[in-house]
Amino acid sequence: METIEPMGLLLGALAGLVLGGGLVYALLNSLLKRRRESALREAEAEGEALKKEKLVQAKEKFLQLKEEHEKEVRERDRKIQQGQERIKQREQQLARQQQDLANKEKQIDNLKRDLEQKLEGMERRREEMEKAHQKQVGVLEKLSGLNAEDARKQLVESLKDEARTAAMAHIKEAQEDAKLTANKEAKRIVIQTIQRVATEHAIENAVSVFHIENDDVKGRIIGREGRNIRTLEEATGVEIVVDDTPGAIILSCFDPVRREMARLALHQLVKDGRIHPGRIEEIVAKTKRHLEEEIIETGKRTCIDLGIHGLHTELIRMVGRMKYRSSYGQNLLQHSREVANLSAIMAAELGLNTKTAKRAGLLHDIGKVPDEEPELPHALLGMKLAEKFGEKPDVCNAIGAHHDEIEMTTLLSPIVQACDAISGARPGARREAVEAYIQRLKDLEGMAMSYNGVTKAFAIQAGRELRVMVESEKITDQQADEMSISLAERIQNEMTYPGQVKITVIREKRSVAVAK
Repeated sequence: METIEPMGLLLGALAGLVLGGGLVYALLNSLLKRRRESALREAEAEGEALKKEKLVQAKEKFLQLKEEHEKEVRERDRKIQQGQERIKQREQQLARQQQDLANKEKQIDNLKRDLEQKLEGMERRREEMEKAHQKQVGVLEKLSGLNAEDARKQLVESLKDEARTAAMAHIKEAQEDAKLTANKEAKRIVIQTIQRVATEHAIENAVSVFHIENDDVKGRIIGREGRNIRTLEEATGVEIVVDDTPGAIILSCFDPVRREMARLALHQLVKDGRIHPGRIEEIVAKTKRHLEEEIIETGKRTCIDLGIHGLHTELIRMVGRMKYRSSYGQNLLQHSREVANLSAIMAAELGLNTKTAKRAGLLHDIGKVPDEEPELPHALLGMKLAEKFGEKPDVCNAIGAHHDEIEMTTLLSPIVQACDAISGARPGARREAVEAYIQRLKDLEGMAMSYNGVTKAFAIQAGRELRVMVESEKITDQQADEMSISLAERIQNEMTYPGQVKITVIREKRSVAVAK
């Protein structure tokens, strides 16, 4: 019995525990059920409220859309009504216009009937006049014994004979008067024209003198081992003669543009004081640009002085280039100004347009100063340039015909030709030898420039030396040697020259880098 009692206690405890758990479960289940029912009721209430709210919003949105739609309908109706009113007004306007047209048609019909009646009356009067005229002609034919056609022929023949006789007498009188006065008048015009123009004699055009204040500058211009003077000669193509002449350096070159460029560059270098190869090349480049501006300014001043307006910019530049060119030793710009003034005076004497004559006289030699020199006579080349830049046909013909390459078609052409001859033929105006010398130097440089790889060519020392600069990337040392030999052979075979010509081919390699 003592062993069974604890077991009973354990079982009793387990039974009590199971019974308590069941009670707790029952209570919890009941509690959860009530909570679910409460939550469900709350959810139903919230859903009902949300449903009512959405219904209210939907009604408000519907009312808003309905109001907007009604507003659009009212606006559309208003526009339709306005359009109908405009259409009605247009119809009324068209009706009034139709009525006006109908009235005008009636007026035109009335005017037409009046005009027809007047024409009928005029036609009747014309017929009556024609009958009266025929009657008078018949009376005259009976009295004269000739019909109207024969009388008309006799009258025409008599008038022809009288006119022919009078014309022949007038022509004969004019010819006799012209023979007596033509030569005298022509000489008077030419002499008076020459006397009214101040002229200059031919000037030296192969050498310029650069004056210096101190002979110490000569050493700086020559530079160490002659580097400075060689660089300056290569950059400008001018031979620089530094000798014992005090206070002077000689610049020798047939091309006045190069001489002027060298003179200006030397002046700038001496004034600046820094003379070395790099500075020399920089100054020469700046001087070249400055000289181009000076050429344009010279052309503008010349046109202003002569009263010539509306000239193309390129023609103005060519006029400025004439300052640095010569024709048989005569400065080309002075020659052209002289021909322009002569042409204007002669045109005034003959009653022609003086401004056009002055324009043609100034431009007659522009074919001598182009940037490129095609194989054309300068008169024809100048005519083509004038046509290209919009000059009038009479000016172009005067330019092209002043050496008889083309036919003269205007009175201006012989005037320019005569004035060109007057300017060039006066004593001291030109020198043949200088022109031949300049042409020989140009031929030397042109022959060198015909080779591939040549960048510059300069004939110096009065044509006794030809310096040729080539590109080091295209010409090797061996090719430079071959070029000098080939040039020497061509010059010897193709040209006529005194003494000998030295050919120097310069091939220089430069490596340039910039530190920044």
